[in-house]
Amino acid sequence: MPTRPTEERLLIYSQDGLGLGHLRRTTLLASAFLAARPNASVLTISDSPIGQFFAATPGHDYLKLPSIRKAGPGNWSPVSLSSPFSDVLAMRRETIRATALSFEPDVLLVDHMPHGAMGEMVPTLEALEPFPVRTVLGLRDILDAPATVRQRWQLEGALEAVERHFHDVLVYGSRDVFDVATQYGWPTRLSRRLTYCGYVCSPPSTSPIAPVRRRYLRDARDAELVVAMAGGGADAYTLFDTLVRAVPALVSNRRVVVALVTGPFLPAAQRAELQRRVRGLPIRVISAVSDPLTHLRAADLVVAMAGYNTTAEALSLADRALLVPRAGPSAEQQMRASRFAERGWVRRLPPEQLSPEALASAMVEALDSPVTPMSTAPDLAGRQRAAGHLLAETDGAPDEIGDHALGPAADAVPLAVDEPVDASKQLISER
Repeated sequence: MPTRPTEERLLIYSQDGLGLGHLRRTTLLASAFLAARPNASVLTISDSPIGQFFAATPGHDYLKLPSIRKAGPGNWSPVSLSSPFSDVLAMRRETIRATALSFEPDVLLVDHMPHGAMGEMVPTLEALEPFPVRTVLGLRDILDAPATVRQRWQLEGALEAVERHFHDVLVYGSRDVFDVATQYGWPTRLSRRLTYCGYVCSPPSTSPIAPVRRRYLRDARDAELVVAMAGGGADAYTLFDTLVRAVPALVSNRRVVVALVTGPFLPAAQRAELQRRVRGLPIRVISAVSDPLTHLRAADLVVAMAGYNTTAEALSLADRALLVPRAGPSAEQQMRASRFAERGWVRRLPPEQLSPEALASAMVEALDSPVTPMSTAPDLAGRQRAAGHLLAETDGAPDEIGDHALGPAADAVPLAVDEPVDASKQLISER
């Protein structure tokens, strides 16, 4: 890097082989960063199978890597290419490194994985060491059960990578809800690098809700509107299937209309099956909507899984959100739903209790209960705080990062929609 760029530059690494959760959060941060520095440049390196799904803010562009997916611990495979995984990994590794050296960022934000998929970020992090680049790791607060994360991070050398390569770690959550350092066994010298930003959410929607309610309720203006969402929808069929089977009991004694937003990753065959089964029921199956936040505000009740993004958006709804977390393979969604429900921010139906009868009962209880003010409101300023931290990093010189090892841890289908979709506003992605 022989010269320094004239404008501020932020480089983001976002690995998202299935879903769009990480890409959604980093896109929100990039937009907030550019809102404060309109003449800056943000480049996101990502590998989502859908590519540049979200509309880019002026000053923001994307570099698409060949997509890979994680089949199990330490077991990855290409999504589309027929090449051996080792060849694809080598290509990705060199592309990331060459891009970073050419782009000359002031700040590098690595999302979720401190060393990247299969360690692919390590050569880039090492190559940037001689240069005045601030390196920041961004983490959603709850990753998985503490024992699982501690074991996985120890095997992968994640904390060693944090100590050697990262100046700061941004946690997209609240410490009083989930203390990352304590739960995941961060040593004191590393926990000092943690900054809890609050939950990363889209800017509040100011669009009127009346058109949304008219669209679904039509002549049944006195009916209640239930909006069901599950992020990208890749693993949402169980919830949607149960919801469809629960609706007959739900409407037996009340007027309810359900808008079921499947997300772009629900398999086409499952979407078609749902479309067939809802005939004659007050259910509208939609692949995606252009204004998800307005849909959430318009609903009398939101039924959703408990992925980070959908849940974070739903936190602004008082207790009008009923979360049904997935059973596995990770404990992330169950942990999030449980902790949020304990604080009165959402309602929760544990996955082991999910049945048409239980879901209908939980929905009736939620619809009949008056909305009460939260005793303690969730911190929804994560987008602004995290972007502010990245902005501040562009003005500072890097601190020294210890290079000593820690030792043992302290502990591509077209998007089918029934209306035009502004992808930059699409509420999807559960990772």
